[in-house]
Amino acid sequence: STPMAGLPSSAVARSVTVHKLGRIGYGRSQWLQRALAAEVRTGRRGDTLLLLEHPPVFTLGRLQSSADNVVASAADIAAAGATVHQSERGGNVTFHGPGQLVAYPLLDLSRFRKSVHWYVSALEQTLIQAAAEFGLEARRGGKEETGVWVDDRKLAAIGVSVSRWVTTHGVGLNASTDLSFFEMIVPCGLQHNPRVTSISAETGRCIDVDQASPAFEAAFASVFQTQLRHAPLGALEGQLRQAVAAERVAEVRRSGTQVPTAAARSPGSGGPEARGSSM
Repeated sequence: STPMAGLPSSAVARSVTVHKLGRIGYGRSQWLQRALAAEVRTGRRGDTLLLLEHPPVFTLGRLQSSADNVVASAADIAAAGATVHQSERGGNVTFHGPGQLVAYPLLDLSRFRKSVHWYVSALEQTLIQAAAEFGLEARRGGKEETGVWVDDRKLAAIGVSVSRWVTTHGVGLNASTDLSFFEMIVPCGLQHNPRVTSISAETGRCIDVDQASPAFEAAFASVFQTQLRHAPLGALEGQLRQAVAAERVAEVRRSGTQVPTAAARSPGSGGPEARGSSM
């Protein structure tokens, strides 16, 4: 495992607090990220890493073509138990669901390196090293490809936002994801319709999120040259309650949205200054 070049030496002593949230709705996670990122930005909270799963959800990036790349009908999406949700990240459409490890780093890049390009590269390297723990030789995306791949099969998606050098959103690593959901979209808007894969599909063994998470965490600590500290379960209980309340307010205010959709963009802070590669 190799740390990314370009980090200041002071980063070696940095720590990141990890919160494992289990399965959490996408709209709720967006509100939570905004709230926690605001605390990171003002110095009330240190660098943070959220690890979780989402219920089945198709998320649309800020690109205009995102909605067009949902090829299944609203009825089919609803029948599959999924929803569609507008995201605040950059890029196009992707899928999150059970069996996919979702990692949302909330980092102040001024304590690492003030470069969105470096940050996305570091996330790619983290995913490549995590995949290697299961014997997989993953690679960065090539021309018009985003995320991390095994040969011509997409293993993980990356989509980030950076506002005043504080990051939100992040990566989705397919561990034991139901890959049939990806047939309902053009993943990340890649018109050559890439195959999507998972650690389980590649290894022939059932590797779930609980097994994938330690490999991701070890790779993250190595690449970002940081120590991970695990917060107690329930440490964010108060913030999660506020997220539930905000989600309900958003549902009441929502009107004219497409069906089926989760809560439309919740009230919150202004948009990010930089949005990285598509999920």
